[in-house]
Amino acid sequence: MAHMRRSPLLLAVLAITMTITACTAGGQDARQSGAAPGSVRHHDGTPWSGGDETATEDDPRSTFGVDVDTASYGYARRLIMDGRLPERTAVRPEEFVNSFRQDYAEPAGDGFAVHVDGARLPDTHEVSGEVRLMRVGLQTRSEDEESRPDAALTFVVDVSGSMGEPGRLDLVQDALHTLVDQLRPTDSIAVVEFSGEARVVREMTRISDADQLHDAIDSLRTRDSTNLEAGLVLGYRVAREGFRPGRTNRVIVLSDGLANAGRTDAEPILRRVRDEAEKEIALLGVGVGSEYGDELMEQLADRGDGFVVYVGERAQARKVFVRQLPATLSVRALDAKVQVSFEPTSVRSYRLIGYDNRALNDEDFRDDRVDGGEVGPGHSVTALYAVRLADGAPPSARIARVQVHWTDPTKREAAETYESVTVAGVNRKFGEASPRLRTCYAAGYFAQALQGGPDGREVRLDDLAAIAERAAAATDDAEVQDLASVIHAAGQLR
Repeated sequence: MAHMRRSPLLLAVLAITMTITACTAGGQDARQSGAAPGSVRHHDGTPWSGGDETATEDDPRSTFGVDVDTASYGYARRLIMDGRLPERTAVRPEEFVNSFRQDYAEPAGDGFAVHVDGARLPDTHEVSGEVRLMRVGLQTRSEDEESRPDAALTFVVDVSGSMGEPGRLDLVQDALHTLVDQLRPTDSIAVVEFSGEARVVREMTRISDADQLHDAIDSLRTRDSTNLEAGLVLGYRVAREGFRPGRTNRVIVLSDGLANAGRTDAEPILRRVRDEAEKEIALLGVGVGSEYGDELMEQLADRGDGFVVYVGERAQARKVFVRQLPATLSVRALDAKVQVSFEPTSVRSYRLIGYDNRALNDEDFRDDRVDGGEVGPGHSVTALYAVRLADGAPPSARIARVQVHWTDPTKREAAETYESVTVAGVNRKFGEASPRLRTCYAAGYFAQALQGGPDGREVRLDDLAAIAERAAAATDDAEVQDLASVIHAAGQLR
């Protein structure tokens, strides 16, 4: 068989495998104990109509771990275009926002460039008072693919019966074939399959032996149940046996996440993933299928120092893998965390949009024992805040200082950078804001509308779609135009 395909999906998988991930900070227990924004009142005793928020005088600092998951938007898009709305619990606003290009300027060296800006809310947004949208953007420096380290990649492929649906195993096989044709001869791949049980289809093999790898990929056939735990246990064993010091060692799970055999509770599997991740083998998740176990796949990737994306079609794969994610293996920053300190004299209250399971205790910001996110070259990370200004705050008043703390991957020393923003920096009219910021607004509030909470009821889907359409015209970005189409489709389903 000739294997000369260059599908967008495979280039997608190539990009994901060549990425050091921006993972969530710490384990699930650490997140649950973090200082997530709560439903509290302002200092004058009045509640903010926007819903969950934090009074600045009660807690002026917002701290979270860096993350670049995008699976929530990808899967929601697939369901909506198929005529269904996603479950509210599967909608994570930060993943909607981070699904779109931002065009932040890159730093000159390793670490981050920090960008902070904002705008007034559009006239169509139903909220009272001096509320502003504030965008926090982080960007790492890109790198040429030729300079990356060699890779040792273990693919753990779901071959359960549910993977027989078109757009699941066939998509995975096409991706793997093209990946083999794209990698260097000195890179290595192993293939493990799992259904009711797990087995090694191909041990760690150099790409120079491509014919054997292609034959192994062609041999994948759907079988019966889904024992995800068995697949991961065997996959990590193979990865450990093929571990290459000084190289990039990854386990990549390609699955619909619908575990129904063996231990199906997340926690026992997560403990095993966490143990192996601490031994320098990160886990990446690639979700597929119209029925998809989003929560399990997200938790696995987060605990495995990795991230998860969702692939429903080739065009989407091109966006998620090739254009959003860097195609190199170098690390720009380890254990990256963000802390935003608001000025009580300028800001009455604030709300972080999304990142609900990424929250950290404020005191953990500089505690290097608490995990943050590993970030690769060319990554951008965006967080949105709804900020209520204090009455009479002058344009020159600082409203927030954004700090990023990480470990330098070469020196293994802690590093920080920061940026500040004033009232004037978030006071421009919405229509005068950059089209990328307007896209963030449309994506973030679209997610909140799908969640059905009070914050989402402040907007109308038709208005968000129109905002996305204008941003798409200003940027000539087909992906933003597609966002507008998805929002329109969601409106027709409600």
